[in-house]
Amino acid sequence: MGQLRIDKMLANLGFGSRKEVKQLLKSSAVKVDDVVVKDAKQHVDTSKQTVTLNGEVIEYKEFIYLMMNKPQGVLSATEDSTTETVIDLLELEDQVYEPFPVGRLDKDTEGLLLITNDGQLAHRLLSPKKHVPKTYFAVIDGEVTEEDVLAFANGVTLDDGYETKPGELKILKSGIRSDIELTITEGKFHQVKRMFEAVGKRVVYLQRISMGPLPLDETLELGEYRELTDEEIDLLRNYQIK
Repeated sequence: MGQLRIDKMLANLGFGSRKEVKQLLKSSAVKVDDVVVKDAKQHVDTSKQTVTLNGEVIEYKEFIYLMMNKPQGVLSATEDSTTETVIDLLELEDQVYEPFPVGRLDKDTEGLLLITNDGQLAHRLLSPKKHVPKTYFAVIDGEVTEEDVLAFANGVTLDDGYETKPGELKILKSGIRSDIELTITEGKFHQVKRMFEAVGKRVVYLQRISMGPLPLDETLELGEYRELTDEEIDLLRNYQIK
């Protein structure tokens, strides 16, 4: 991460405004490698030096990477004046990094949502040129048939005339209510629902179960989240579409 001004580091971590951080520094509460630091302009190397506040070690990282099992009724947005957002579900210590959801899941859709402040990684995963696959589990009102599998494989025409790229549809259970998995490489508004409407069927439950190389951690309850492991972050960074 390299050199960073001590006041900027503390402010970024939510220890107060620049003015409040200056007061903290004046009070001799902050040490770098066991030496009291009072100068707000002093630079620290966060990868090599140890910063403490009142004796507690402060960990600083530039980026945060979170996996959430998004519940229904919550918006994939950073803020909203009327509705709870996925950022509202985060602990304050994670909110201070100002992360944002990577792409969106509809309000009534559950499942895997990545939340980060790494704009470069988000762009990689969302860029239409990258064609990163996303897989959904859905319950469909109506019998899903091999005819639908073929239609999705060729791409279907949505209500606004847009022709989708091919989607891989797997029938898990077919009947009056069908269980399916669908992998698509686009993220048009309400795309999965609209693809099924194009073949005369209705989605009654939708959950995203993977994005690129990353599957949803099934130990996460709805609304819970965790930090990605270093291995998972590397998987996303180095992911190449076959």
